[in-house]
Amino acid sequence: MATENKKLTTYWTIQTKAKWDQAQKLGYLVGDFSFIDEDYKEPYHWMMAQMKKRIPHYGGEYPVWLWTERPDLRESGYLERGEQGVLLMVELHFNTVLLSDFQAWHMVLNNSYMSLEEEDDEVYNLEEIRKSWELIFELNQLKASEMWGEPHHLQGVTGKIKTGQIDVMKEFKAR
Repeated sequence: MATENKKLTTYWTIQTKAKWDQAQKLGYLVGDFSFIDEDYKEPYHWMMAQMKKRIPHYGGEYPVWLWTERPDLRESGYLERGEQGVLLMVELHFNTVLLSDFQAWHMVLNNSYMSLEEEDDEVYNLEEIRKSWELIFELNQLKASEMWGEPHHLQGVTGKIKTGQIDVMKEFKAR
């Protein structure tokens, strides 16, 4: 990898072993619609619309989820218990990744209004709720907010990752 290019940032992604095997055959890794829980398809499409709006040259692929820090594979919840997985370290141009706060993303998943302050009893319409979700990308505002504070985990999404952009692979069995 070209480490002299200052625009490259290191990210981590967890994939199933089967997905990694497929990526090696294709020469690239993309998100997979079939892995999305039925309840989360609308939030994923919302995220893809945000990617289209915010990532230059994004091709409309389902997102590949990234972490800004190496995940602790001793923790559970990354894959189904007992499933074979791989931890991949990738270096991507910063402008090909859309960062958000992991906890704030749950406001989108739960179809809830996203606020930086203690919520009042106001009833929000669907348009206001969806517009509020864009705050998940406002990391400095979240950090300054008493309600949210310092992001605990930053996550990112990107479109296609070429296998040549992957530096490290570690196989593991999900807990």
